[in-house]
Amino acid sequence: MGILAWIVLGLIAGALAKAIMPGDDPGGIIVTMLLGIVGAIVGGFVWNLITGDGGVSGINIGSILIAILGSIILLAVYRMFVGRRSYNA
Repeated sequence: MGILAWIVLGLIAGALAKAIMPGDDPGGIIVTMLLGIVGAIVGGFVWNLITGDGGVSGINIGSILIAILGSIILLAVYRMFVGRRSYNA
């Protein structure tokens, strides 16, 4: 699947990941969308490494689920690391 399709899928996956994991995100909606895009790309890349068959081909249910899973994981890791920082002024 082309990079443009992963970007579009990532935007959708980021929105769905945010809906699945509600709460305050440091950085707002823009950061969440970027995390969705990166999560979708990383999820697709890891899936291709694991299966080795290039099974992510086009926008379908499997690709969407992989992108959402990648986005949720990346969002959770982001919240874990950014949430630990204290903003003492």
